[in-house]
Amino acid sequence: MAEPRTLTPDDAPLSGAVVVRAEQAGDAGTIDRIVLEAFGPGRFAKTAERLREGAGIEAGFVACLDGRVVGSVRLWRIRVGETPCLFLGPIAVQRSERSEGLGAALVQACIDQARASGSAGILLVGDAPYFGRFGFARTEGVSLPGPVDPARLLWLPMGRDSVSGPVMIA
Repeated sequence: MAEPRTLTPDDAPLSGAVVVRAEQAGDAGTIDRIVLEAFGPGRFAKTAERLREGAGIEAGFVACLDGRVVGSVRLWRIRVGETPCLFLGPIAVQRSERSEGLGAALVQACIDQARASGSAGILLVGDAPYFGRFGFARTEGVSLPGPVDPARLLWLPMGRDSVSGPVMIA
């Protein structure tokens, strides 16, 4: 796993006592609970989860409210065809803290990390209306190692405008 990226003092809290920071080893239990609450046990059968199981973590971020972890997201090292890139997810925020902008702040932390690392781009499986505001758009010619709704397969270009081919762990 890559060393956690510490957000700088210029990364202002979202509101009140909300802070987005790099994931730490002690956050694992809370992250697992938040993700399970958000997606349920059915997430283990999803193609995206199967891919994440074998991939290495590039970075992870958590949203903290008054010192409590209330949201998380991770970036995973993958390849699309021959192109090394990153896979975002899962992104989860505690139900009681949703609609506060925490998910957007977590996505932005991932985008900033990917740009800083010189990534070709970020792939994810998600809702185009939500992720479109960050520049993600539907991609074609990309195949995951299992079923996925093609309308939910989104790409954010950074170093490459587009990618194609099978998705594999890097």
